[in-house]
Amino acid sequence: MQLDTPNYLLSTPTARMKTPAAISLSIKPFPGWYCFLILMLLGGCHSAPPPPRYTIGFSQCTTADAWRQAMLAGMHKELSFYPNVRFRLKDAHDDSRRQQQQIQEFLREGIDLLIVSANEAEPITPIVEEVFNRGIPVVILDRRTTSRLYTAYVGGNNQEVGQTAGRYVGNLLRGRGQVLEVLGAPGASPALDRHQGFAQGLAAYPGVRLTAQVHGDWKRPSVMDNLPAVLREHPEIDLIFAHNDRMALGAYQVCKRLGLDQRIRVVGVDGLPGNQGGIQFVQDGVLTATLLYPPGGEEAIRTAMKILRHQSYDKENTLGTMVIDSTNVLTMKLQTEKLTSQQQDIQRQQELLQRQRATYASQQTVLYSLAAALLGVAVLGLLAFRAFRANRRSNHRLGEQNREIISQRNQLQEFSERAKVETEAKLRFFTNFSHELRTPLTLILGPVEEMLTAGPDLPAAHRHDLSLVRRNAQRLLQLVNQLMDFRKIDVGKMPVRATEGNLVAFVREIMDVFEKPARQRGITLRFLPAEPVIRLWFDVNILDKVFFNLLSNALKFTPEHGQITVSLQLEPGGQAVRVSVEDTGRGISDEDRAHIFEWFYQGQQAGARGSGMGLALALGLTRLHLGQLSFSSRPGQGSTFVVTLPLELPAALRQLEPTAAAYPALAVEEGFMPPAPTDPAAGAGAAEALVLVIEDNPDVNAFINQKLRPHFQVSTAFDGATGLRLAAESIPDLIVCDVMLPELSGLEVVAQLKGDWRTSHIPVVLLTARDAPEQQVEGVQAGADLYLTKPFNPTFLLESLRTLLANRDKLREHFRRELSLDTATVAPQRVDQKFLADLTAIVEANLTRSDLTVEDVARSLGISRVQLYRKVKAILGTGVTDFIQGIRLTKARQLLLNEDQTIAEVAYQLGFSSPSYFSTSFKARYQVSPSEFRALHTTPSP
Repeated sequence: MQLDTPNYLLSTPTARMKTPAAISLSIKPFPGWYCFLILMLLGGCHSAPPPPRYTIGFSQCTTADAWRQAMLAGMHKELSFYPNVRFRLKDAHDDSRRQQQQIQEFLREGIDLLIVSANEAEPITPIVEEVFNRGIPVVILDRRTTSRLYTAYVGGNNQEVGQTAGRYVGNLLRGRGQVLEVLGAPGASPALDRHQGFAQGLAAYPGVRLTAQVHGDWKRPSVMDNLPAVLREHPEIDLIFAHNDRMALGAYQVCKRLGLDQRIRVVGVDGLPGNQGGIQFVQDGVLTATLLYPPGGEEAIRTAMKILRHQSYDKENTLGTMVIDSTNVLTMKLQTEKLTSQQQDIQRQQELLQRQRATYASQQTVLYSLAAALLGVAVLGLLAFRAFRANRRSNHRLGEQNREIISQRNQLQEFSERAKVETEAKLRFFTNFSHELRTPLTLILGPVEEMLTAGPDLPAAHRHDLSLVRRNAQRLLQLVNQLMDFRKIDVGKMPVRATEGNLVAFVREIMDVFEKPARQRGITLRFLPAEPVIRLWFDVNILDKVFFNLLSNALKFTPEHGQITVSLQLEPGGQAVRVSVEDTGRGISDEDRAHIFEWFYQGQQAGARGSGMGLALALGLTRLHLGQLSFSSRPGQGSTFVVTLPLELPAALRQLEPTAAAYPALAVEEGFMPPAPTDPAAGAGAAEALVLVIEDNPDVNAFINQKLRPHFQVSTAFDGATGLRLAAESIPDLIVCDVMLPELSGLEVVAQLKGDWRTSHIPVVLLTARDAPEQQVEGVQAGADLYLTKPFNPTFLLESLRTLLANRDKLREHFRRELSLDTATVAPQRVDQKFLADLTAIVEANLTRSDLTVEDVARSLGISRVQLYRKVKAILGTGVTDFIQGIRLTKARQLLLNEDQTIAEVAYQLGFSSPSYFSTSFKARYQVSPSEFRALHTTPSP
């Protein structure tokens, strides 16, 4: 297909113009002398030379799909700013041979610049090189050729699109799931690049597996024909990634036809605006997300005009991409609708301008007719002058409006960047706020717990006051935890780990916690399960917070002698269960109803008010659990909150291992703490153990020092650098380190300790207020042996240190067994083993020296005698001298098997001062003399 765009459709646009009356030229009769005077005045004027005219040829592989049509529309929109450009389009209809012929036609017709979007790279490359070699600029659009002989490239990075999709899918599936990929045409470079990038993006998520692939040939019918069989073969698929939105729409229709649209999410590529575009599909819930892949029509024309005008330009113009999902689809749609509206205004202004020009043309005809009778040349000059002024004013207004559009676009970008900065600042605030609160809570709860548990003679009044302090400190800790849960939900870092259990028993246990406070206020608690056992998959930790907040809210707003009723029943159809919490409080006012689930909203009614987080947290956690939370209320008669949960959850949210039982939320306020594990053998020798405490908070440092000093030797440091220095000098048996340290963080301290063979064997316990699972994983990956969150139980910390010491004793025995007769040196698989290998090598290299000392060995290793002694003692439980003696005697067993050497020669070769000393040492070690050992292990000659 060949399309010649008329110049009058490509004339300069911009925003709004005046009405036709503001620009039209009216014809009035002129006296003959006036026309003659005008003719004389304008006779010497010269018009400005017209701008140069250019012809741009565009060889398009196809215009049959919406994305290519959007590319062409973008070109026309940009060309409207250049009325001096003739634009010619040839459509190859996905035929490479036809595209070659059409480019040859462009060469014969004569063009100033060629834009090519190749159907296939290799067949089109030779003709593109021929055009380039003839001196005609070539702009490659979207699909590259196999040659570098072109003037400029404009298009997206398909590999980056695939990588962005892979990372988004990994985060969306929370690191676990099965993915099906719908590829474009086989062999097409965009399909290959997007697949390669997608695989690279998924590589960061080992739990997400690319299970199957379907070739869709970029078209929806191919997907609808081929996909059903693959989905039946792989029912475990959680998400489908399609290489464009048309194939993604086909995948959604297949899933809907098979009843899988509620479980399988679909992600596409293109992100086009309009009713049939990817942005609308995301807003309608048809697609979970789409990745913006700009058509690049406007950018191609801008680059072409820079080349034709001999302005500076970039040879490689890679267009960016972004993910459009439920979080930003409304903004994107508003922006595209705004741009569409502005483009429509521009088109209307173009039509208005054409009508004005048509009016001007008709008036010009009349003026030519009058000029024959009444000095027509003068009238025509006057009209040309007035038209020039009108056009200049119009161009000036259009230029101002164009600058206004650019300014608005820059403001949108600035608002977007500012929103990102504010979001990041909010997350940092919550993290730091939690850390700052957990540290003083450690210093409050630790001593209070010890006084309550270790003071049997505590007066009743003091015990009551201390219990009040503990209860309110734990309440403050609960608020901090709610803030952290809010942050996790906000950034999508709250995982669901569901196990199968009895919901009736679970809710009953939570209600038991509220029995005592309800009885004290005369409130009746009623529990009405429709069935004795209702089994479903649920996350214990998440639903515990949901039901606790609902019951706590009901208890708070129910007056004395009121009633709270909790009922459980299956939904009709047996696919979900409803848990309702009904109270007889004062209800919710009309002005509060619309805001009841908003974060930090406390209501307008007088009376008891909470933190404004409980109901919002309950709603967020319920939705995270794929459930619903609703309420009904009548002022003065009470409120009812209903939690609806599905009986089944997707496999990605389940875990086979049972979750550790979560303690009821109010149990913490009642002072219940899980018993710390004890090991009678763990404390053996603990009093001689040296513990290094690295903590920048003086109060926490002193508190830990006070609790450990009766059981260990303790040294302290207030920053990471000092802690590393003391660890290298004193070689402690244990290190307790805070994560948030000035300059050098606790994670960096652990990494340096584990990387230094002098301190690599030392167990490290990290203390921190950062309790997110990914943060704990980060601490363990750095090499920490134990990760405790503040506030911590001092008894639990003490028993943990004793357990680590006991484990270190077992590791010593392992190293001792590794130094056997058959293992002269230890394989350096770990840092400690490498140290033993280096130490053994030094001793073996100096076995003949009878004057070999511990100082000599330490000097060879580059450390002090004390450091060497503590290192060997910590790993092997023996002294350096005993280690050297053991190496010599082990070597002696090997040499005694050789009858060519006498026992005296063996003794001197191994550095013993005399044969008698060698015999005494050998017998003390192996209970036989050297001669007896040789007789037992050698065969006499015949």
